[in-house]
Amino acid sequence: MITLLTPQLKAFIGQKVHYPAREPLGQASIRYFALATHDDNPLYLDHSYAQAAGHAGVIAPPTLVCETCQYAHRKPSLEGYIGHEWHLPVLGCRMIRAGNDYTFVRSVLATDSISVTWTLESMEEKLSSRGGTQLFVISVATYADAQGATVATNRETLVFQPMAQHAQTQP
Repeated sequence: MITLLTPQLKAFIGQKVHYPAREPLGQASIRYFALATHDDNPLYLDHSYAQAAGHAGVIAPPTLVCETCQYAHRKPSLEGYIGHEWHLPVLGCRMIRAGNDYTFVRSVLATDSISVTWTLESMEEKLSSRGGTQLFVISVATYADAQGATVATNRETLVFQPMAQHAQTQP
């Protein structure tokens, strides 16, 4: 059986990438995200309502901080994606986003400038129920405000599965 977890891939474990915020999140971004997700919570749309609820102004829907690509300052990939990617050299596999585990520390305001640091935490090769193996990659994104305080984390699991069964066996 061919191993997916090569020494070249193991070298990625522990790597970090930091994307600094260039501007505040912005009330328009919050409104657009709420509209796009059909979430009409007045905390996201009504300044007076949010203040009456104890906030300085409208707050962002919690997952906006983890789903926006406001931190990326580069051209989109060939697939049109502008967010963070590790570009792992896993050949002959398809990548599946297998889950996210979010932790939200505090509400994010439109005036907050949020940066993110991605850390490739671990990789593990596991047997597949279809035969062969698949590679599980765990990354952690830590979102911080301008003072460096963590506002949220996102532990993301990616799974790399061989495209064809023959990709797992040696000739």
